Amino acid sequence: MYLMMAVLAVIYTPWALFDRRGAFAGIRAYCRYVRWTAGWMIGLKSEIRGEVPRDEVMIASKHQSFFDIIMICSVVPRPKFIMKKQLVRAPILGWYALRIGCVPVDRGKRGPAMEQMVRDVAAGRSAPGQLIIYPQGTRVAPRATMPYKIGTGVLYRKLGQPCVPAATNVGVFWPRSGVLRKPGTAVVEFLDPIPPGQEIEPFMAALEEVVEARSRQLMVEAGLKFDAT
Repeated sequence: MYLMMAVLAVIYTPWALFDRRGAFAGIRAYCRYVRWTAGWMIGLKSEIRGEVPRDEVMIASKHQSFFDIIMICSVVPRPKFIMKKQLVRAPILGWYALRIGCVPVDRGKRGPAMEQMVRDVAAGRSAPGQLIIYPQGTRVAPRATMPYKIGTGVLYRKLGQPCVPAATNVGVFWPRSGVLRKPGTAVVEFLDPIPPGQEIEPFMAALEEVVEARSRQLMVEAGLKFDAT
């Protein structure tokens, strides 16, 4: 998987240097390669459900492992992220992330970064695309609980864009840490959009309810057991 990252970087970087479409094409090719090889190497099939967002929207996704990022970026035409600043220094990955419009932030300084992104969008300097954000702020293992952070609601209000929730069961097969990968069918499902204009608190409540409920259903479908309570 990591070897192919280097190979595709060599192939796509000359195009990406002169045209951002080359960066998107390289990322999409890599993500589809990982999905394909996971299918025949370890029996981990992957399925996208729901309508893939193609307009300028915010995608608020459940995040369980590296593989849900791979799945989303394999189908969304112009993905971009708010990402940890440390990732900028990652070989290949950091440069491509900046090239597609990701915004690096310090963990303790997310507010200023969001304000800058909102200003860029309003001024027309940010290229249109699909902003992918993880409301819990990090990877969360199946059955684990973690609160949804208010920054997602703040960004939703200030951008004035629809929000597409996304649920997943990926962590059942590809855990947040470790090297073991299990066969099965990993699913990322895009849910009904939440229109712009809601207040932050009701938006956050609705987002958490639909993402958590559907993710739980997908994990049960994948064979994960939950306590009756």
